[in-house]
Amino acid sequence: MKLKNMLIVVKDIDRSKAFYKGLFGLEVLVEFEGNAVLTEGLVLQDATIWKSVINKKVEFGTSNAELYFEELDMDRFMEKLGQWPEPIEYVTPFTQLDWGQRVVRLYDPDRHLIEVRESMDLAARRLNDPEE
Repeated sequence: MKLKNMLIVVKDIDRSKAFYKGLFGLEVLVEFEGNAVLTEGLVLQDATIWKSVINKKVEFGTSNAELYFEELDMDRFMEKLGQWPEPIEYVTPFTQLDWGQRVVRLYDPDRHLIEVRESMDLAARRLNDPEE
């Protein structure tokens, strides 16, 4: 068995596509009937379609799951966040963890929790070579 995709339910697919492309570099591979399949296995689905599938109220912002990204240039990523045209809601500010890895947690436009960290390899190199 192989996990193929992670589907998240969104209120506005165009807004979410712009968010994930602009900040994370994800591209749309295919779109069909209220769905957008992005690179890296992320699928966006319109909330009205999801509601009809599960026949229940769709709730946003429950923080019971997280999308995890590794970034090669955290400083550049934080600049992109600062320049994003819509307000970004942070869960935890940009910080360095006790072991040196840098991380930020934020919500996407539909309050899906996102964590962005630098890779441990990159953190180790940065800590061992302060000039890098």
